[in-house]
Amino acid sequence: MQRSFDRRRLLAGAGAALLVGALDGCGITGLGSKRSPGPAPLQLQPIRASTDRITRITVCTRPFRAQGPRLDAETVGSKFIVHNYGHGGSGWSLSWGSSSIAVQKAMTSGQRDIAVIGCGALGLTSALLAQRSGARVVIYAKELPPNVRSSLATGLWTPDSRICLDENATPAFKQLWEQMARTSFQTYQSFLGLAATPVEFIDSYFVSDEPNSARRRREPDPRPPFADLQSELIGDLIPKSVEFGPGSHSLGQRYLHRNSLMMFNLTQYARLLMTDFIAAGGKIEIAEFRTPDDFAKLREKTLINATGFGARALFGDESVTPVRGQLARVIPQPEVNYGLFYKGVSFVPRRDGLVFQAVGDNDYYGFNDDTAVADRAEAERAVNTIAGLFNAA
Repeated sequence: MQRSFDRRRLLAGAGAALLVGALDGCGITGLGSKRSPGPAPLQLQPIRASTDRITRITVCTRPFRAQGPRLDAETVGSKFIVHNYGHGGSGWSLSWGSSSIAVQKAMTSGQRDIAVIGCGALGLTSALLAQRSGARVVIYAKELPPNVRSSLATGLWTPDSRICLDENATPAFKQLWEQMARTSFQTYQSFLGLAATPVEFIDSYFVSDEPNSARRRREPDPRPPFADLQSELIGDLIPKSVEFGPGSHSLGQRYLHRNSLMMFNLTQYARLLMTDFIAAGGKIEIAEFRTPDDFAKLREKTLINATGFGARALFGDESVTPVRGQLARVIPQPEVNYGLFYKGVSFVPRRDGLVFQAVGDNDYYGFNDDTAVADRAEAERAVNTIAGLFNAA
């Protein structure tokens, strides 16, 4: 996050022992025969990472629930409401699988007029899947992409990122999560190769100044751990990782661990989903709901609540914990097609703007922080950290 890029696992010691030493050139064996040349060193296109190229700094508030996403149904007045929120940092990643479950529950009401509340990752996918199930759908939302929280996400396929606490990853939850993850993964394959590349695979490199064996162990964290599900449940979907030691790549005397993973170019991807929804007859109405009683004014009797972090205030759901995530967006650089993780900073080569994010050394970074004010100093530190890989390579 072998498995996808996942900073908490990589920091814990990603993979086997790293390759050490420079590559040998052509030589002569003990029997006098020539050895074949080794592979050419990995050459990573330099990133133009400088603070003067920052175009925007955004803050996303992720909706974490210790017990995992809320997918139950309830009746409020005359409305049948199916909930679909609380996915932590896995909203986009699990959206198709989670929304499939929510839509199945909504359709049991017998109604064919469905209202979806919210127009983010879970709202858009819920609306599209409800249409495909034969429903007439209206999305009601205060904000639309690119002004929703989902549009401010990092854009990587991280299906177990803060999905729940490990203590709540029961066998039943694991089965549900695996269903959501596999459904979403397979659905995303249908977006590969489309114009404007809404979804693509990239290589991402965890970079360290020390070999794996020399890294200092962190002190035990007394806080409850988050669930770690990928290797156990969907390991067959994760390509094997590759190690690069000093001299085998263009980043100097460092150690690299490469994984392949999916990336969402969210500007184009969200626009594609909205276009598909409207083309299928869907409607979008701007509306704001302050309490569940406000739903009474809607024509539809069956609702899917996909309000994400907004559900905390709308439904008084104090189980939703905010997790702050800030992105520094930098002018796109099309020739850069790989990601990096170095010294607690993530770099993602999105086509709608390079993304730099300080993510700390564990998943409690930004936890229970609902501040949405951009921190310019944090953004510049993130950009300069990645820049240092090339300035001193």
